[in-house]
Amino acid sequence: MFLDETILLVEDNRDDELLTLRAFARNRIANPIVVVRDGEEALDYLFARGSYSERKPDLFPVLILLDLKLPKLDGHEVLRAIRQDHRTRLIPVIILTTSAEDEDIMASYDLGANSYIRKPVDFSEFMEAIRLLGAYWLLLNEQPRLR
Repeated sequence: MFLDETILLVEDNRDDELLTLRAFARNRIANPIVVVRDGEEALDYLFARGSYSERKPDLFPVLILLDLKLPKLDGHEVLRAIRQDHRTRLIPVIILTTSAEDEDIMASYDLGANSYIRKPVDFSEFMEAIRLLGAYWLLLNEQPRLR
């Protein structure tokens, strides 16, 4: 199993999706971004099943940006499935959500989130958050090779 340079964005809100994609583009983060809109679709993509069954099953994203409030399966259920599978358990997962609830933060870390970022309301703050996220997780962070 190998990591490619793809970022998986799990986001059901089209406005937040566009904002995130714009922030990545403005910060010159050129990694390909795959967008899925619910928890079930996220797991289908990761495990190459359903409409993603043609995807190479041994290639995984370098980073997962995961919203919590998702249709079908919520972000915590998706994170649990990611961490329970030996193929995906080491992929960095960053919770990117509007929730500032202590229960959501604790549950996310308990389930193995690498980071928890509350989406800033202000666009310039959001741009800075994405810039820092890209600099750390895509440039500075050393990741283990998946086996």
